[in-house]
Parts: sequence; structure tokens; C-alpha cells
Amino acid sequence: MTKVRINRTILLTLALLLIQTSVLPWLVPDAWSERLLPNLPFIMSVFVALFGGRHPAFLFGLGFGLLEDLLFYGHLMGSYGYFMALLGYLIGLVSDRRPRTIGFTLLAVGVGSAILDTLIYLVYRLFQYTSDSYGFAVYWHIVPTLLLQVVLALALYLPVRRWMLKAASASDENAG
Repeated sequence: MTKVRINRTILLTLALLLIQTSVLPWLVPDAWSERLLPNLPFIMSVFVALFGGRHPAFLFGLGFGLLEDLLFYGHLMGSYGYFMALLGYLIGLVSDRRPRTIGFTLLAVGVGSAILDTLIYLVYRLFQYTSDSYGFAVYWHIVPTLLLQVVLALALYLPVRRWMLKAASASDENAG
């Protein structure tokens, strides 16, 4: 991706973060507000990993993960930043060897979401910020959030793919 598209993708993700914090809480029922915690910047970092490469995804995940740590999870700084950067890099590394189909994208979002939430749970458990069992965390938070993020990734797939591929084709035309 070109630098201009990365800047625009950052602005788009900031807009999605604003939607995540202002609109989505109204759409989620009050009884499920503790269960369903969508992470739109993580979904976008997976898209950047798939369509932009592992190095931009690493920086993208690091920046937005630290921003989420600062905005939402101030009691333990750096966990989202580190793990979103690591997962963005690893998904970008795996996607170099795989075709970028919708199935692979949804699998990457689903598995990445499960790994991210599991790692965050383990860090919180290590520092005794939670006393819930892992089974309860999987039932109460990890699986519902995973399903919601896969549905959101499905809804965002076509527009984001068109956005990213347009950037790649525009840079190829300018280079040629």
C-alpha cells in the first residue's frame, strides 16, 4: 500500500474506533454489553496484514493497540498494543503463503480474535486483574466476541478489499 493509503486507512480506522465507542454500545443490548466487545481496529489490522503486508500491520496493530490501552484499559498498559502488533505481523506472515480469499480472511479474524482475547485473559490472570476461570471467559467473552467480529469482518470485507486493492492498482499504474 502507498503511504497515502496508509494515512487514509488510519483515518478510516479512527472513524471505525469512534463508531465502536459511540454507536455500537447503543446497538448491543444492555444485558450483553459486558459480553460483546467488538474490536474494529483489530479487524482493520488483520485487513492491513492481508492486503498491505506484515510490517505495516505490525505498526498498525501497535499504534491502535496502544491507543485502545490508553482509552479503555489504562490499568494495564501495553497488552493490547503488544498482542495486536504480534498478531498483525503473524497474520501478515501467514498470508504471504496463502490466497487472500474471504474464507481465509474470516478464519484469520476468528482465530486472531480468539488468540488475542486468550492472551489478554492470560495477562490479566497473571497480574490478578481477573479471577474468572478460563472456561467462563471463553463462554462469557471470547466466543461471543469472536462471532461478532467475524460478522463485522464479513460486513467490512468488500469495501475494505476494494479500498486496499484500489490502492495497490493505483500504485502499479503510477510505477509503470
